[in-house]
Amino acid sequence: MNVLHIALREVKLGFRNPWAYSFMALFTLFSLSLLLINTQNFMQGYSSSTASMLNLILYLLPLMTLLLGSFSLTAEKEEGSWQLLSTYPLTTFSFLWGKYVGLTSVLMTIVAFGYGVTGIIGALLGNGLDAVTFGLFLAFSFGLVVLFLAAAICIGTVAKNRWQALTIGVAIWFFAVIGWPTLLVAALGLLPYLWIKPALTALTLVNPAEIVRLFVIVKLGGGAALGPEYYQWVSWIGKPSGTWAFILICTAWIIVSVSLANLIWERGRSRG
Repeated sequence: MNVLHIALREVKLGFRNPWAYSFMALFTLFSLSLLLINTQNFMQGYSSSTASMLNLILYLLPLMTLLLGSFSLTAEKEEGSWQLLSTYPLTTFSFLWGKYVGLTSVLMTIVAFGYGVTGIIGALLGNGLDAVTFGLFLAFSFGLVVLFLAAAICIGTVAKNRWQALTIGVAIWFFAVIGWPTLLVAALGLLPYLWIKPALTALTLVNPAEIVRLFVIVKLGGGAALGPEYYQWVSWIGKPSGTWAFILICTAWIIVSVSLANLIWERGRSRG
């Protein structure tokens, strides 16, 4: 029950936060700009246009999630709210999971609103995405939210204030999204040939942006564009059970991340 109470509290705080409405307006405007990319034709499946749209979402949504999520936790420390909450019979586990559930609701509302406006306008103008592609874009965005929010919980646990959270969040966003291809090539280039595929799999599982990106590209029919190194990924994602396997991977990623945050917060709590 404590988890539910914290989640409801977080939803109320989230929708009182001007940042939430700023990001909602930004994401809605951003979603409408994706509609402009699709003005020339009715897109279906994986193409250069859908690839551009996926990349644009990948640039904005993780950063937005990292900032909102980490700032929520650091605000509790800076404003003294956590000191008050800790006087109640509230475990760190319930507190962090409540924050996670509440923030997920806020962020998914932002994403759903942006896509809802885009879907309605696209349908009225007759140049929207087909239902399957639109659904995969929605799944892509939701996947980024739930995974990067788990990372944001860890950042908010480690950071002492909003400035630290901002610095760490931007750094993680840069390495996971912008610098990832270069870092990946550099790291794999240092390894023996036989180690490349296992290392590629391990490194991919570390990066939430890459996990979700690969899944959606394969489901859109663009697996061939990924190259032979990702053949195993294309193979298992393309199977009927691939979606369930992807959900299990994401669930494990979230549980591990929030559990790590719980461990760090508990250590800090025991030290005062």
